Amino acid sequence: MSLVIDMIDETEELEAEAFQLVEVLLKLTAEREDAASDSEVSVTFTDNERIREINREYRGKDKPTDVISFALEEMDEEEVEISGAEGMPRILGDIIISVTRAKEQAEEYGHSFERELGFLAVHGLLHLLGYDHMTEEDEKVMFQKQKDILNEYGLGR
Repeated sequence: MSLVIDMIDETEELEAEAFQLVEVLLKLTAEREDAASDSEVSVTFTDNERIREINREYRGKDKPTDVISFALEEMDEEEVEISGAEGMPRILGDIIISVTRAKEQAEEYGHSFERELGFLAVHGLLHLLGYDHMTEEDEKVMFQKQKDILNEYGLGR
């Protein structure tokens, strides 16, 4: 069993190719990071207004952002064994991407919407897998991983 991905497009703007791109990149990222093969993640594509509400409610920042990840597990905490969970998928968490912001940033950075969408999906999953960019060193590690995955897929800059 491979990574299970549940995707919802609240914008109703994305074509099938966008879903396929995100699916392939998330599976590639999970493979490169040796994430459990029985893991599950959900991805919601939304607009700037909705992600602004989420950002305000959960992060205290009243502005739209490009991607937000909600990890179900805290990677630094001691693992807790749940009785009866054998055979159940490991639910990594949720990734929320603003399609509006992805389009804006693609234009701003001078690359394709597909490259930006792919970057945000990989970025979101790496957060769910425990990576962060709070320090300069952590940022170097995380961004190099993103770059390597996107280059391997053919979405380099």
